[in-house]
Amino acid sequence: MIKINLLPHREARRKELKNQFYSLMMFAGLLGTVIVIAIGFVFSTQLSAQAERNAFIKLENEELDKKIKEVANLRQEIDALKARQQAVEDLQGDRNQPVFMMNELVKLAPEGLYLTLIKQDGQRIAIKGYAQSHSVVGLFVNELGSSEWMSKPEIIQNKAVGLGQGRDAKRVIEFDLNVGIRRPRELESAAASAAEAGSAKKNSAKPKSP
Repeated sequence: MIKINLLPHREARRKELKNQFYSLMMFAGLLGTVIVIAIGFVFSTQLSAQAERNAFIKLENEELDKKIKEVANLRQEIDALKARQQAVEDLQGDRNQPVFMMNELVKLAPEGLYLTLIKQDGQRIAIKGYAQSHSVVGLFVNELGSSEWMSKPEIIQNKAVGLGQGRDAKRVIEFDLNVGIRRPRELESAAASAAEAGSAKKNSAKPKSP
């Protein structure tokens, strides 16, 4: 006996497949939504952590800027204190400069030289006078240049003039020059530099061991 199924099984099968497809689509959509939410949460957490790190770095930079400013202010105060200390030391040392200056001029002035003016203005000394010849003036300038207390002598004027009248008239050289005078700390610095240079030269002259 032949059995014939008259029910619409194809339509039922098609409907079942369609329902399965819709179910899969809904599941895929739900899964995609969950994944997007999870990724967004991870990104949000990372952004929040990065924002916190940036805020921390900013605060640390501000603190560092404050400390740098404090250090700069301290350096300025230290430099100002050093400048004041140096000024006091220079004033104390400068009190003895006239004595050193006069002793040095007496020691350096050659025969045939007559000084008419000695005037100090800061660290420069103006000197005027008469000499028997140009060579005497040149010798005096050389002596000033080689002195440890004097520096950079400069001739302002050097000319022949007549002094006296009649039989007492003489032909002399009138000169006008200025020269620098060193401070004691400058002499100490120069002596220390010379000592270091001598030590380096001595060490370089030693024979190298094989």
